[in-house]
Amino acid sequence: MNASIITIGDEILIGQIIDTNSAWMAQQLNLLGIPVRKIITCSDGETDILSALSEASSISELILITGGLGPTKDDITKQALATYFGVDLEFSEETYQQIKFLINKYNLKMTTGLREQSYMPNNAQLLVNKMGSAPGMWFDFNDKVFVSMPGVPYEMKYLMKAEVLPRLKVQFDLPAIYHKTILTSGMGESGIADKLENIEASLPPNIKLAYLPGVAQVRLRLTGRGNDEIKLRESVESIAQEIIAKLGVEIVYGHGEGSLSEALLTLLNEKKIKLATAESCTGGLVGHLLTSIPGASNSYVGGIIAYSNRIKERRLGVRPETLKSHGAVSKETVFEMAKGVIKHFEANVGIAISGIAGPGGGTPDKPVGTTWIAVANETHYYTQKLTLEGNRILNIKYSANAALRAARQFILKQYGNETDESP
Repeated sequence: MNASIITIGDEILIGQIIDTNSAWMAQQLNLLGIPVRKIITCSDGETDILSALSEASSISELILITGGLGPTKDDITKQALATYFGVDLEFSEETYQQIKFLINKYNLKMTTGLREQSYMPNNAQLLVNKMGSAPGMWFDFNDKVFVSMPGVPYEMKYLMKAEVLPRLKVQFDLPAIYHKTILTSGMGESGIADKLENIEASLPPNIKLAYLPGVAQVRLRLTGRGNDEIKLRESVESIAQEIIAKLGVEIVYGHGEGSLSEALLTLLNEKKIKLATAESCTGGLVGHLLTSIPGASNSYVGGIIAYSNRIKERRLGVRPETLKSHGAVSKETVFEMAKGVIKHFEANVGIAISGIAGPGGGTPDKPVGTTWIAVANETHYYTQKLTLEGNRILNIKYSANAALRAARQFILKQYGNETDESP
């Protein structure tokens, strides 16, 4: 069994809104073991909707549809579905009472459009939408299932969770599926692939490994399918442990939906280390990523955005001769920034970043994208030079993530890697 998803709306096609519904629905179907064959976005026109329905039903047994169920004249999904199924629209007292309930609850006025919402294709099984006026509709047609839901994301998600997913589990004999995502940083996609070549070559046919590169990190997703959920889980977890052992804790920082900042804070908390940051080109992004995690104050004590040389000197103690001889973007400067922020905040470890994010400011010796990172404590330090080629925003994001990664690896090395981290 596989599925197709249809999203309806001119507002998506002109870029006015981003279609997040399809991605979310695909994730939920994937968790049930239902692969998505195709995602189709079409206009509000009946001809386009009918064409999308024909295309989706020609390749899939399950067709999920969102959009076009509102009270305005351009919401014609119901009429298109009735035409496709060769049925009439009939007044639904159940839907009308739900609309009246919402109108009374919010002290609104009944309109012609809202009353028109009560007309449904007469072969529809109604799915009660407690989050809005438009119900979902379930159709069994030609040995296929069609489900139409509102395009409003929270209404669609409510119907999927409360009605659609439970019905799919009951109606279909679905295979077990199990995912394991391993989070890595510090090694590129090709380097990881080289290290995992033997493991990947020995994977059983029902388990696949996908590489999902991001900004300064790569996610590795193992996906297993089978009939025995317990054995499947055991097999995937066993392979995951092989991968983690092969790459090492310095590269593997977590699993699932975790982040580098979360992994770093966990490590800091375990080691009882206080961290401070000194940022120039990243403008406080490292501090933001850290403070976005609940409980960050247990380990992160503060930061200084030292964008100008004057602040680098006065707040961080960078020597004028260092800036004059080596420049703001240099190994020597970030070292002194890191040492200075440790002293300023009475921290154990300091992170410092200075770079040329672009698009201007570069020189032949230090082109745009040149960034220096330092991590230091009272006795040791580590520096790293990045030579980036992205745009300004991408350079800033990459530098911030690289700094978090460098800090985590520095702490593992200087304070031991006997940690409770269990990716």
